[in-house]
Amino acid sequence: QLQLVESGGGLVQPGGSLRLSCAASGFTLDYYAIGWFRQAPGKEREGVSCINNSGGSANYADSVKGRFTISGDNAKNTVYLQMNSLRPEDTAVYYCAARFGPCPGRFDAGTRREYHYWGQGTQVTVSS
Repeated sequence: QLQLVESGGGLVQPGGSLRLSCAASGFTLDYYAIGWFRQAPGKEREGVSCINNSGGSANYADSVKGRFTISGDNAKNTVYLQMNSLRPEDTAVYYCAARFGPCPGRFDAGTRREYHYWGQGTQVTVSS
């Protein structure tokens, strides 16, 4: 059974850092792209980053570019999202998702439909 499990969320002060993990089971990441999405209360789920695990290339939404870094460890079948310089507006439930094939290369509202498997989410709260 294919499964994604996120972890690493929590409460952090503005300017702080967190590292989220997305552990995959039931499949290997080699031929999949993994995306990170987030959803704040009352808002639509938005994509923030994606990594092509076959080659390691990644892309980011403008809102997180320069602050977030996505990486993968195929030996551990895990993808990470390192989040630095966190802001209150980064507060959301963060989800990882998998799709067979490369990253879509964009982060518009329709992108989420291109992912086939989702984790349950982990809460990130940025507050003083």
